[in-house]
Amino acid sequence: MHYILGRIVVGLVVSLISFIAYSSQIFIIWPWYGREWTVELVILLLPFNVLVAILFWNYYLCVSTDPGTVPSGWKPDTHADGYEVKKLTGAPRYCRMCQCYKPPRTHHCRDCDRCVLRMDHHCPWINNCVGHFNYSHFIRFLFYVDVACSYHLIMVSKRVLSAMNGYNWDEPTTTELILIIMNYVTCVPVLLAVGGFRYSLECGVCAIETNVIRSIYHFINLSSNSTTIEGWEKDKVATMVRKGQIRAIKFPYDLGKRKNLKAILGTSNPLFWCIPRPMPGNGLNFELADHSVPGEVWPPKEPEIPRAHVADSPWTYENGTVNPSLVPSNASRLRTKRKPRNQDMDGVYNLPPYHPDFQEGGIQQSSSSDQESDDEEGGAFFESNRVRRGSEGYEVRTVDREEMMRRYMEELNSVPDRYNRYEPEPYSESEESDNDDNVPLGTVRRLNGSVQV
Repeated sequence: MHYILGRIVVGLVVSLISFIAYSSQIFIIWPWYGREWTVELVILLLPFNVLVAILFWNYYLCVSTDPGTVPSGWKPDTHADGYEVKKLTGAPRYCRMCQCYKPPRTHHCRDCDRCVLRMDHHCPWINNCVGHFNYSHFIRFLFYVDVACSYHLIMVSKRVLSAMNGYNWDEPTTTELILIIMNYVTCVPVLLAVGGFRYSLECGVCAIETNVIRSIYHFINLSSNSTTIEGWEKDKVATMVRKGQIRAIKFPYDLGKRKNLKAILGTSNPLFWCIPRPMPGNGLNFELADHSVPGEVWPPKEPEIPRAHVADSPWTYENGTVNPSLVPSNASRLRTKRKPRNQDMDGVYNLPPYHPDFQEGGIQQSSSSDQESDDEEGGAFFESNRVRRGSEGYEVRTVDREEMMRRYMEELNSVPDRYNRYEPEPYSESEESDNDDNVPLGTVRRLNGSVQV
């Protein structure tokens, strides 16, 4: 993300948090209590302001803390356990963009243009990568967003219920009503987006969040000591295991629930988990689980799927030999196997016995003609096109227009009674005499002058 655009996004996030936190107190809660300080008002607002202050502090730590990068000249210790290697060569992982070796769980971020230690994702809402040194601040920021928004909704909803069940003097003013609606419109989507929904896009090895990050998803990763990228890798490994491509492999950095929380939050005491503190370790090496196998690569290599052999030429068999003969197509074979249309089955005929074309025990000329015509029409393409069996193409015999016209005329004359061709007869005087039969007798006498008055 651009430097100026990132600063603008951070400013919008700070403005949104400030609006939700202070507009509800100044324009909703303060008028509700009569604009006077009371013990009940202090008890209501003091915890909320403490949550907002810790939320701002963790957000500042997320934005300002460097997630960690590879030290200059760092090289992996190939004799120690836990160093990662390339899947293909087995050599230590190397970044061609940064021109340096990659420590375990390190990935290159295209937005930051550098390798980030224990990279989780690149978050545009903090204009920074979430890595080894600010991941614990990011987790606490998500936690305080969920808690503060929930407290805010309870506080505002309490004012709405009081107005609905109270008297006329307790009704909210127009300003209060507008601010109540605006607080619901801004706070509810933030709580649902941060706490319930997540939509991310993968950009190389960098995940760009297009919506605020789902805290539940990261809390699950927190309990398993994995990042967002490693979560995708575990899903891919589970798919390959389910398909039977590889054997089951356990995640090597899952130390157990309690040790995972200690490795990220810095302490095993739950009372100090919410206190801001950096993540322990240097981000260059990590403790491995007891179930990890020495020399096992994570993520495992995806097996190569064997592909079918493709012949060099389409006019070959599967074994590579050439097919020298041309075999008739299926339409030509079916033509010889088709039953006569005159007789569908034994003893049953299509034509009744009194039909003039019916012949008992024989094949009718008209039916066979229809059969031949159907076969010729349906297999016209295959007669001029022969296909090699076991191949992927056709051999087409070129025919000029004269040849096509000659064959067409032969087809018309070869099949008897197929077409009734009309040929006009020359005019004769007999036709005129025949037409006189249809003229009325009175008209004929008048024309001949034989009408008597």
